[in-house]
Amino acid sequence: MTHKLKDYNPSGVGEKNGNILGLPFDYESANLIVFGVPWEVTVSYGAGTANGPQQILDASTQLDLFDFDHPDGWKQGIFMMEIPQDILEKNKYYRACAAKIIERLAQGKTLTDTPDLTPVLTEINQACQQVNQWLFKYCQQAINDGKRVAVIGGDHSSPLGYFQALADQYANYGILHIDAHADLRNAYEGFEFSHASIMFNAIKLPQISKLVQVGLRDICHDEVQIIDQSDGRIVAYYDPAIKQELFSGKSWIDLCREIISHLPEQVYISFDVDGLDPKLCPNTGTPVPGGLELEQTFCLFRELVKSGRKIIGFDICEVGDAEWDGNVGARIVYKLANLMDLSNQESGVRNQ
Repeated sequence: MTHKLKDYNPSGVGEKNGNILGLPFDYESANLIVFGVPWEVTVSYGAGTANGPQQILDASTQLDLFDFDHPDGWKQGIFMMEIPQDILEKNKYYRACAAKIIERLAQGKTLTDTPDLTPVLTEINQACQQVNQWLFKYCQQAINDGKRVAVIGGDHSSPLGYFQALADQYANYGILHIDAHADLRNAYEGFEFSHASIMFNAIKLPQISKLVQVGLRDICHDEVQIIDQSDGRIVAYYDPAIKQELFSGKSWIDLCREIISHLPEQVYISFDVDGLDPKLCPNTGTPVPGGLELEQTFCLFRELVKSGRKIIGFDICEVGDAEWDGNVGARIVYKLANLMDLSNQESGVRNQ
């Protein structure tokens, strides 16, 4: 691997070598380990995000590696673990099972109607828990090996095991959450680990001291109540309110700094691509009109790094099964990888 790195030309053609961006790293030589989680069992609208990790991997070799924030960021070493095909196969099976439950509920019927679907629901919840445990185990191992970690979903239920692994590592951290949805539903449609319940499950972890949500614009009454009654633990920046402030003359930079002021020293970024304007990832599972531009989110993340906070991990979820969506997703992964590396370098300098 050292030989490959020595001969590697970052301006050359992206090599399809099985690694993200075609980079010449393996598990041992990389500082950042990326796990793909091809799981979307509980999606309630459009399917296809289980193929998001593969789409991002396939598109990534088209990217040029010069990054304006961190020109040599690729040198940190980024390695994507092989996408687990057994999880993808289980996803197909349990997705079909979940579709029966979703259809039953959409008809206004109960799961106990004939045929009784409650055993199916139990089986699905157990399968989702097994994926959480799988991710927890491998993220924990990578962290113990001195690696940083990133997760590519799948739907937004995907990173829960990683949240749990970080909770073992950090006594206190915050989540900066980009999304059209608050994901604060309690076991949406009966699925304990629904994509719409990821942040409800996250805040069960006492180590997550703050959840700052940006871009929300499709939300239910119960979720607004949870936010309003959280005593400031959850801070929501609703997309209509963001737009109104921008239209009234407030600068995005000032708004970014205000958003970041709510976050603690250690920050995890959870990026659901439906937080963006749907033109950027039109094949995401639950697209909503409105949203952020890609450079707006990058600006927010830059300001996070400039504030002296440390990015301890990130995920990107809900990338649809299409080449364009994969292209945009790959750019988000690379940008976050580079900004996380920068934030860790800067925090290291401050702590010396």
